[in-house]
Amino acid sequence: MTTVGTTTDAAAALAAQAAPAAAGTKATSDAQDRFLTLLVAQLKNQDPLNPMDNAQITTQMAQISTVTGIDKLNSTLQGMAASFNVGQSLQATAMIGHNVFVPGSTLQLENGAAPFGVDLAQAADKVVLSVRDGSGQVVHKVDLGPQPAGVIGFEWDGVTDSGARAAPGSYSFAVEAVQGGKKIDATALALGLVSGVTQGKDGIALKVSGMGSVALSDVRQVM
Repeated sequence: MTTVGTTTDAAAALAAQAAPAAAGTKATSDAQDRFLTLLVAQLKNQDPLNPMDNAQITTQMAQISTVTGIDKLNSTLQGMAASFNVGQSLQATAMIGHNVFVPGSTLQLENGAAPFGVDLAQAADKVVLSVRDGSGQVVHKVDLGPQPAGVIGFEWDGVTDSGARAAPGSYSFAVEAVQGGKKIDATALALGLVSGVTQGKDGIALKVSGMGSVALSDVRQVM
């Protein structure tokens, strides 16, 4: 897995990904050369009393043209995919040093604040937050009221239901949303700092503090 952080790294990645496409082009050219050599030999050595007709020759030419066309299309698509991946890597590096919301249920309480988010599939009449400590006990539960659809950011001030201040550290949380008396999809979002970008066989991923590797496609919001 290669870490992509500069234009030089991205250019090197593009060159590496373009190499297979170049190899495929050479293989296609070699296949054409072999076909033409065999066709010429076949014409030279055919039975004069029973020569190949035009339909047979046309059919063979059409077959090699079809194979060549498919190979060229594959090479073009591979080149486009390589360029797209490198472009994504360069864009993703702009997230380094920024906080992002990604699916997760971890809260980090520091300096009396623990930011978190929720992604609602549709507007909700009521959204309820439940915060649990390391032992799984609910220390804070609150109705966040009606909320619109989409990604919404919130912040827990660290005050528990008993009125005490929770100790700094890691907590977990869950959100439940209701619309018209029925539960709707609500995704808990954790906030983390992006420290790097990686490009591997599974695509572009971000290194997010406290969460490890996170797929670029999982980012719901950049702060």
